Amino acid sequence: MPTMWLSDSQKVGVAFCSGGGFFLVGGVIMFFDRAMLAMGNILFLLGLTLIIGLQKTAVFFARRQKLKGTAAFAAGIILIVLRWPLVGFLIELYGIFVLFGDFFSTIGGFAGNIPVVGPYIQQALVRAGGGRRNAELPV
Repeated sequence: MPTMWLSDSQKVGVAFCSGGGFFLVGGVIMFFDRAMLAMGNILFLLGLTLIIGLQKTAVFFARRQKLKGTAAFAAGIILIVLRWPLVGFLIELYGIFVLFGDFFSTIGGFAGNIPVVGPYIQQALVRAGGGRRNAELPV
């Protein structure tokens, strides 16, 4: 598997983001366990910072069109830490959709190659992201 285009710190960042995703899913499965959700958020933010860099991360979250998503994401993290995990996670989920909605169609393009379930995942991600319909994607 060729990963020569990733630096070592970016590879660690991918591992942190993956771990953050697993902790977030685990926190939801464990009935919104506050500690797991908080750990998932920390790992995700660390991983994102390692992948794209500190300055680009700050610029991404501070963009004018992303401020509502940034505020919702931060408020969700704060509510999770303040022992309101369900409400915090729902607000954080809204922030994630606002912040990363542009990337859902890209992720859907990659997920479309998964046998059997790939096209369904692709359709769901494209619809969730509000992206334009591709000519080859029957949505």
